[in-house]
Amino acid sequence: MQARMKNPLIAMPEALKALMALDKVTHVDGLPLITRKLVELRASQINGCSVCVDMHARELKQAGDSDERLFAVAAWRETPYFTDAERAALALTEALTRLADRPDAVPDDVWAAAAAHFDEAALSGLILQIGLINVFNRVNAAVRMPVGAAWN
Repeated sequence: MQARMKNPLIAMPEALKALMALDKVTHVDGLPLITRKLVELRASQINGCSVCVDMHARELKQAGDSDERLFAVAAWRETPYFTDAERAALALTEALTRLADRPDAVPDDVWAAAAAHFDEAALSGLILQIGLINVFNRVNAAVRMPVGAAWN
């Protein structure tokens, strides 16, 4: 597999710099690294972004997450491996990634679960992180960036 073109984030380095700055501000107290990476992995699975699925699974493994959890992210509702806070973050991720799949893009129960586990700063970081990973997924999907390829 070969990318259709140079990754736009390499062609426009200021755009990558801006996205990385946004990523940095999502690193807030109350939003653990593992939760951020689970969110990135789940959105990437939904969006079919092989580059990001590979990257975030590796990051989770490097951060000490278990194989059982990594293998189960796509079926998180049906497994005992995730905390209630992680489940709330994953549900919010799915809602925000699949906005058009339901009349109420983010149902009240999904919002309430996330708000019960994250304070305003952490919830803000979570929402921005979900939006950010969706941007990366869409850029990679557009150019068909293959897993393992250098961004060129």
